[in-house]
Amino acid sequence: MNNIVLASASPRRKELLSQLCLSFDVIPAESDETFYPSLSIEENIVRLALGKAKALEDSAQPDKIIIGADTVVCLDGKVLGKPASEDEAFSMLKALSGRTHHVYTGFALIRKRDGKQITGYEKTEVSFYHISDDDINAYIKTAEPHDKAGAYGIQGMGAVFVKGISGDYSNVVGLPLSRIAKALGEFGVRVFK
Repeated sequence: MNNIVLASASPRRKELLSQLCLSFDVIPAESDETFYPSLSIEENIVRLALGKAKALEDSAQPDKIIIGADTVVCLDGKVLGKPASEDEAFSMLKALSGRTHHVYTGFALIRKRDGKQITGYEKTEVSFYHISDDDINAYIKTAEPHDKAGAYGIQGMGAVFVKGISGDYSNVVGLPLSRIAKALGEFGVRVFK
């Protein structure tokens, strides 16, 4: 029986979770995505992930384990979300060029039946090569940056900008798989079956 629900519209999260050889449903969740300045980045992303999971809790069957996640790119303490325009994508990529930034993913797993809840976050350091304005503009024209935090996809063409990473690669894509697998284990779910 399929007891897992991924509360996300992200095709990247769906692809990552499928690597654990588990059956799951995908139900995108609508929730408040406000970033509160009074909270740390870590507190904000965990709160956002939990909000996504809780948005499906009322309609879920009692035994379902709902997984919510939220990913942000952070440079010098400033959060770079998904760009709203090509100009914003250009500004983000220009700022990341030749620099090191951090990618945070908050995650939350909840089960309605017993109120069990596990939350956390993962942080990965990513360094970029210097990127010319021409390369930034050419990349933006591919449309890949439009729906991605920080305006790049490490799993796609944006990989050519990456000089190196320190930490969990899957976290940069949008779901820290090892942390999710460990959390599922605490719910009694074994991966790779």
